Amino acid sequence: MWSNIEYTHPQFLWFLILIPILALWYFFTRNKNAASLTLSNTAAFGKPSILSKIKPLLYVLRLLAISALIVALARPRITSVSTKASTNKGIDIVMAIDVSASMLAKDLKPNRLEALKEVAINFVNQRPNDRIGIVVYAGESFTQTPITSDKRIVKNTINKIQWGQLDGGTAIGMGLGSAVNRLKDSKAKSKVIILLTDGVNNSGFVDPKTATELAKELEIKTYTIGIGTKGTAFSPVSMLNGKLHYEKVKVEIDEELLKYIADETGGKYFRATDNTKLRAIYNEINKLEKTEIEEYKYYNYDEKYRSLVILAGLFLLLEMTLKFTVFRSFI
Repeated sequence: MWSNIEYTHPQFLWFLILIPILALWYFFTRNKNAASLTLSNTAAFGKPSILSKIKPLLYVLRLLAISALIVALARPRITSVSTKASTNKGIDIVMAIDVSASMLAKDLKPNRLEALKEVAINFVNQRPNDRIGIVVYAGESFTQTPITSDKRIVKNTINKIQWGQLDGGTAIGMGLGSAVNRLKDSKAKSKVIILLTDGVNNSGFVDPKTATELAKELEIKTYTIGIGTKGTAFSPVSMLNGKLHYEKVKVEIDEELLKYIADETGGKYFRATDNTKLRAIYNEINKLEKTEIEEYKYYNYDEKYRSLVILAGLFLLLEMTLKFTVFRSFI
């Protein structure tokens, strides 16, 4: 209980030095204070009573009382600290993920989509204080998970993302537009979109630049990621007997558009050419978007000086009681 004790006025503890000095003073002067009587023979008085031997107990009680009062003057108290974190400066994040057939290309292992899912789940684990939503798009787009603080739901959603959910094509404008729509009513201090694609905008009825203007107007920062190696990659080109047929295909990413979206909204463009680079990109975004957490500390003080004053009073009371009762004949 006394392990975390502190003293409001610790300078008073220096007076404890007086206690051994007073004890020594009593030891050397106790015989001088007693009345003396010269006798030729003390045989008639018998042996000294045991009470005379323990009479110094009275002075010990007085020293204990003085010690308790000195410590009480130092105001000892036990401090307990409780903390409460507030995340009212959190970030709302929407991840807009391309799920077109080209995301099955094998230039990332085992393919682009699976590599992304692993990295995205790790990113979610590093954002415990933020709300996250998931938008998927190909030739069209839809919200897979609205913005939520339940990371279990978000991670389950990412795990279940697969190719074939939407019509073919790459509608970057629609993917960005859906993400903006998710964030437009957000009350968060900061709103962020992470838009990932491996292709060129070739479908959808929303112009990517129009969606960019909306994001800019709503102060939604957008980080864009172009995923795919430079050159060619084994990508699905057809379906034969229920199985995808892969061939070497030139990797085409509209980097100019992705840079435009990032620059206009205050974000940043990245190119992920392999698994390591993809992980590094999400780690960098994680560092760039810091959530401000306010921590409040509450201090609870349990004052102990009162019990010491009471203890000192009990010592003095015991001394006086013994002095005028048991030891009365020796005073």
